[in-house]
Amino acid sequence: MPARGNELAFDGDRELESRLERLDLRDPLKTEDRRLTTAPMPSTHKKVVVRKMDRDSINGHVAPSNFVREGKLELLNTSGNVVAIDLKDIKAVYFVREFGDSEALSRKTFTSRPRTEGLWIRLKFKDNETLEGMMPNDLSLTTAEGFLINPPDMRSNIQRIFVPRTALESLTVLAVIGATHRRRKGELTDTRQVPMFGE
Repeated sequence: MPARGNELAFDGDRELESRLERLDLRDPLKTEDRRLTTAPMPSTHKKVVVRKMDRDSINGHVAPSNFVREGKLELLNTSGNVVAIDLKDIKAVYFVREFGDSEALSRKTFTSRPRTEGLWIRLKFKDNETLEGMMPNDLSLTTAEGFLINPPDMRSNIQRIFVPRTALESLTVLAVIGATHRRRKGELTDTRQVPMFGE
């Protein structure tokens, strides 16, 4: 069957197509015949390394918007199988640039006060390992399942880290960075500005 545009006719492997559909990793253009594209993997497919509590790790891909369902991480492993892993068995999910590079964090703490806006936090895992990171100062962005943080070294292979709540012993907010400045009591407003439009 000839390919149209950047689409590829997909004759045989309907099982893989149905697996991708369950993970919502299908063509974002929602074409009429709903076939997979031939383009390289789009940015909606995120490469991850799942670190389990028993120190085992699994490489795969997840859909970034809804990779946790019913208390399980849904992962398309490198063999093409959909794997559901209980969050209680996961220590962290590392969103990586490439699988071949080192999945170990080069730095687990900041060397100085971070400059990016957000919450500077310290996570203490149940195995007594500690990790610092940044997360948004917005409660609407946190989920019941866990926390999505930015690691201290953003130039490393690891771009973001999802940490399930079940893997943590504690989470400490070290600082709020980039908070809006509030006016102090007794501070006068600038009267040199002429009021405009009947203010």
